Amino acid sequence: MTFSIVARSADGESWGVAVASKFLAVGSAVPAAVAGVGAIATQADANVAYKGQALAHMDDGATASVALQRLLEDDEGRDHRQVGIVDVDGGAASHTGHACLAWAGSVTGEGYAIQGNILTGEDVVTAVETAWLASDPQAPLARRLLDALTAGDEAGGDSRGRQSAALLVVREGAGYGGHDDIAVDLRVDDHESPIPELTRLLGLSELYLTASTEEEQVPVTPELEAELEAFAQAQGARDFQAWVGTENYEMRVAPDLAWIDQQILDIVRSTPERSAEGGSES
Repeated sequence: MTFSIVARSADGESWGVAVASKFLAVGSAVPAAVAGVGAIATQADANVAYKGQALAHMDDGATASVALQRLLEDDEGRDHRQVGIVDVDGGAASHTGHACLAWAGSVTGEGYAIQGNILTGEDVVTAVETAWLASDPQAPLARRLLDALTAGDEAGGDSRGRQSAALLVVREGAGYGGHDDIAVDLRVDDHESPIPELTRLLGLSELYLTASTEEEQVPVTPELEAELEAFAQAQGARDFQAWVGTENYEMRVAPDLAWIDQQILDIVRSTPERSAEGGSES
């Protein structure tokens, strides 16, 4: 019902899953990941219990291969399952039960496991792998995963059509405000073009929910601070930080206004002033 890629980033700090399917809300069933532990995709006749079980095994020190072996030996439905796992060190394992509907199969390599069933053909898995291996190892894991998933979709994807897609990436301290490890958690549950829609959402997530890198941070001088405060007042905000909170840009402006993200500064400088109270004259 699905094709997916499970992978670890080249720097060993992130783990994630990208998945697409002709299935409602595939993100609710297939992917799971824990920073510093690993990631898993469970599909075909998905056993959702695999997610917690595999991550628990790996948290206890099991490799991806050992975790997979333990899942299968305890599951009488193993012949109908498909699963891919990547562990903390980038070890990968994948299983396709012989009862999975054709075309079904998988491929693994250092740091990734790619699998799919009811696909248009083997070309789908091959395209995902080719795109993954050709991508920049230094690029954000979410982008690499989504680009690889897109390649599989363009190669044919699910033979039944398209309905949903999801992207999950974890990294220590990468969550909103740095309070959890969820770097990206996006789902398109029912859409005629789920992967392009997921791509659009990832762009928004990067703007609103991803912390600025040092390269993106512009130091706020007294002159720039005065400009920002004047802008906020022109927009009807109490002060600039109030405007930031209203627009949901907290991840991209320092709480003490020591710096502002270049993207947000560009938005500020391209935003027209509000018209005077009561509206502008025509």
